[in-house]
Amino acid sequence: MTRLLSAHAAAPATMEPTALPPARSGRVTALFVTLALALLVLAVVAAGSGQLHVAPAEVVGSVLHRLGLDVGPLPSHPNGDAALWTIRFPRVAMAALVGAALATAGALMQGVFGNPLAEPGVVGVSSGAAVAASATIVFGLQAFGPWTTAVAAFGGGLVATFLVYALARSGGRTEVVTLVLTGVAVNAVCGALIALLTFLADTQAREQIVFWQLGSLNGTRWAHVAIVAPLVAVGIAIGVARAPRLDLLSLGERSARHVGVDVERLRIVAILAVALLTAAAVAFCGIIAFVGLVVPHLVRMAVGPAHRVLVPASALGGAVLLLAADLVARTAVAYADLPIGMLTALVGGPFFFWLLRRTRRQAGGWA
Repeated sequence: MTRLLSAHAAAPATMEPTALPPARSGRVTALFVTLALALLVLAVVAAGSGQLHVAPAEVVGSVLHRLGLDVGPLPSHPNGDAALWTIRFPRVAMAALVGAALATAGALMQGVFGNPLAEPGVVGVSSGAAVAASATIVFGLQAFGPWTTAVAAFGGGLVATFLVYALARSGGRTEVVTLVLTGVAVNAVCGALIALLTFLADTQAREQIVFWQLGSLNGTRWAHVAIVAPLVAVGIAIGVARAPRLDLLSLGERSARHVGVDVERLRIVAILAVALLTAAAVAFCGIIAFVGLVVPHLVRMAVGPAHRVLVPASALGGAVLLLAADLVARTAVAYADLPIGMLTALVGGPFFFWLLRRTRRQAGGWA
């Protein structure tokens, strides 16, 4: 009898996810198609925008010629093609990668913590990664060659994530107030450490630390993209692979364990993926806040909370959002490159306040 009950309890863990209802399946398809088209259009427009304007048709023509297809016009400006492939396309690629990384990390954190307020920037993961990366700048560490900054950011983000996870849990659950206050404390400590490193740094290192705090895609090159891309790809792949188990975890820890989910192992793997994604984003672009908070919630409002849709859709949505923000940062003020972290904070801050009040109302108030 005991064996039968055990087999029955473990059976759902091996079952394939049920198909989506036709109406919702249509919404999901429409969302992915819309996001993919928006990403493609934004990439073309962003690549051609700037002090040296390149028409969209010329941007597409340049790409096709690089692929060996003699279709479409090449940039008319003598330096147009070089500007596209040396400066513009690496920046566009980095914006898409970083946006996808931050949005996916936010979706995973919210699933692991079971909390809509969890986000790498809010709970201090980005700050922890930035502290470690800034330390490599100040002290000139090169233990891992060109990967040193990314490795240090990964370690700092991992430490901050596990610290928040350990302090925010009480009685087997993660409390909203504890999570937010822990994030405030971690951000405060990291801010103090960054201030100390700024004090110890020389002029050049100090300017780079200021870059970390503001967040920017300026100066991105293909070498940076080559380092970030595999980290983001691995992190997103882990998130997509763990999405069905996160759906089971959303039913509650007891229910998830009942159907055979190893909850602690799932949390550790997801936290490692979050640290990896955050490190990839922070390593070369600095702190860019609130992308991981805003995008997953917009996706949930469109197609619901299922993580097997939420995770890949958040990745696409994050890429679209950050590419649009970077386009505004480069073109809003003539001959200036605004800090992209400032723009995302201006949008994400009010959204966070609204979400905080909405969560409180749904919880019936916090005692």
